[in-house]
Amino acid sequence: MADLTSDFLGIKSPNPFWLASAPPTDKEYNVRRAFEAGWGGVVWKTLGSEGPPVVNVNGPRYGAIWGADRRLLGLNNIELITDRPLEVNLEEITRVKRDYPDRAIIVSLMVPCEEQAWKDILPRVEATGADGIELNFGCPHGMAERGMGSAVGQVPEYIQMVTEWCKKYYSKPVIVKLTPNITDIRHPARAANAGNADAVSLINTINSITSVNLDRMSPEPMIGGKGTHGGYCGPAVKPIAMNMVAEIARDPQTRGLPISAIGGVTTWRDAAEFMALGAGNVQVCTAAMTYGFKVVEEMISGLSQWMDEQGYASINDFIGMAVPNVTDWQYLDLNYITKASIDEDLCIKCGRCYAACEDTSHQAIAMSEDRVFSVKDEECVACNLCVNVCPVEDCITMVEMDAGEIDPRTGEKVPDEYGNWTTHPNNPATQAAE
Repeated sequence: MADLTSDFLGIKSPNPFWLASAPPTDKEYNVRRAFEAGWGGVVWKTLGSEGPPVVNVNGPRYGAIWGADRRLLGLNNIELITDRPLEVNLEEITRVKRDYPDRAIIVSLMVPCEEQAWKDILPRVEATGADGIELNFGCPHGMAERGMGSAVGQVPEYIQMVTEWCKKYYSKPVIVKLTPNITDIRHPARAANAGNADAVSLINTINSITSVNLDRMSPEPMIGGKGTHGGYCGPAVKPIAMNMVAEIARDPQTRGLPISAIGGVTTWRDAAEFMALGAGNVQVCTAAMTYGFKVVEEMISGLSQWMDEQGYASINDFIGMAVPNVTDWQYLDLNYITKASIDEDLCIKCGRCYAACEDTSHQAIAMSEDRVFSVKDEECVACNLCVNVCPVEDCITMVEMDAGEIDPRTGEKVPDEYGNWTTHPNNPATQAAE
């Protein structure tokens, strides 16, 4: 059996699946239920310093985007940080950590951008016995208007400054949670690294409005006839999160900086993909809010089975393995050639591939009078749009041409080990070879 034990920053947990800082981790009751269900760790919902009370709305807090089958693809969240007293949260964290010493507990924090505020709260957090802290520099709504959350995360100088304060007044690991609401994620990551952060976590939620009520002419969720922007999360944000994780993992200035990945993790495969891109563990929120805490059982069993099949003894065997294969477009091999192939036995004759290719692509699919579809090799540029619109899995595949085969688009050979190059005039790889 594969060993799913995670050792992230020296923080051990039985598996790499942590619950992210969010409503599911807002109180002792929830966290105990999560640990009983099998979660390896939690990031406690964001705590603030004692001061003006945090007051959440007493109305809808979520907007949603659904797929055609009403499968939840994304949530828009306008909830603020915890509105429960700081002392109550700290007491609960102390009890839970005492009773679950083998699970990871990280405390998310968001306080004013003042050194004294951090100096005051950090010793109280450390006294709970929690394993580390996560600096919430990502929340795009509510607290940003107060000079916290993404208002800090969008300014690299502030990130470095606050991180340095925390490293000064706190002895355990400091994780910096980054906002995606920025042009280049590498800059805040570099700032966190410069401030001696032990790790970064990303992504926090994406600034969004998910829908408008056309009867009331107000964004949803609607509070008293008005709405506001919120933070978007769920399966829909996974591609954005994976790119940002990969950018940090391969950036020379942050390479080696531990990463806790967040953003649309719903299955074991999502987790494995993030980890292959350099994440040491993953944090989950929307999947738990959609399916309940026991969804982690499927994540654990699925990842374990896949690791056994692949021959991976521990999660460290595949963490970061995909990073060397993430590159810039200019370095792609323009002599690599594939073409589409349609399996007529699997084809249901829906015509989606034909319509998509004929109307919006390269007119490379032919349709006979009896609705038999075939690929016109001389027109196919291997864009794989047909694969993506086909409703039948594996009905259309992209077939790689072996070295030495004739490329039907040029009438010339694919490059082989003897240097027979396909001569595309604008191909820099061809020019370099010549």
